[in-house]
Amino acid sequence: MAWWRRKKDPIESDPQASKSKTAIPKGMWSKCESCGEITYTDELIQNLRVCPLCGHHMPMPTAERIEASLDPGSWQELDTELRSADPLGFVDQKPYRERIAKATKSAGPHDAFRSGVGTMEGIPVSVGFFAFEFMGGSMGSVVGEKVTRVFERAVERGIPAVVFAASGGARMQEGILSLMQMAKTSVARARLREAKIPYVSVCLHPTTGGVAASFAMQGDIIVAEPKALVGFAGPRVIQQTIGQELPEGFQRAEFLLEHGMLDRIVNRLEMREQIGQMLSLLRGERRAPVAAEAT
Repeated sequence: MAWWRRKKDPIESDPQASKSKTAIPKGMWSKCESCGEITYTDELIQNLRVCPLCGHHMPMPTAERIEASLDPGSWQELDTELRSADPLGFVDQKPYRERIAKATKSAGPHDAFRSGVGTMEGIPVSVGFFAFEFMGGSMGSVVGEKVTRVFERAVERGIPAVVFAASGGARMQEGILSLMQMAKTSVARARLREAKIPYVSVCLHPTTGGVAASFAMQGDIIVAEPKALVGFAGPRVIQQTIGQELPEGFQRAEFLLEHGMLDRIVNRLEMREQIGQMLSLLRGERRAPVAAEAT
């Protein structure tokens, strides 16, 4: 007969103790992927998902960005009737129609772009927001049409255009029809320039592919959030293609600003105020100056 026996861990044997492990609701805390800081998710949302310790800009749902970018109560969404079709009957690992249905269920029926009108610092704008959560913000026929309408609406109403871009590029499931949107949107942007109406392009992380190669880099003023990746092909693809090491920070917002591809890097917490100041200057108005982010 053994003189001793192992006792169970009291935490494991106590059902109440086991329940305490799951007492904290999921999603209450968020961890910064840059510095590792742990923050209450509610506090992080109030801070526009900018890390309070290191200033890292975390991914932001489109609905939150719309609320943060426009004056309260001014957003009026338009073009909601547009839906993606499947003109090529495209199938890869699954049919394109299934991908659209899945994205619509998880991200909403707006496709990868939401367009409408609102005000920024009291200035009426025709504005659009890429929804990266919908198939990586890819640009198909619906997205191209909505972006075009943002520019056309700006011309019709004589108000500035603002586009917040975040995209993986053209949507391959629509083939040449998606690539055509680069030309379509660029022509609409050219008409805006002919009408001498301001256009501010905001490049978020990431802005790549056909979106970066067209209207996203055609703004009268081009701004980006800190450390946003902006470029046609990704750094890894370029490095493999040319067989050379790329400079540190290649295609990041800070690198592009240094090389003259951007006009300003703007902290998300100051975005609405600074764009309002830019639009006032482009319209020839005088306002109190906004302190620029020293980046």
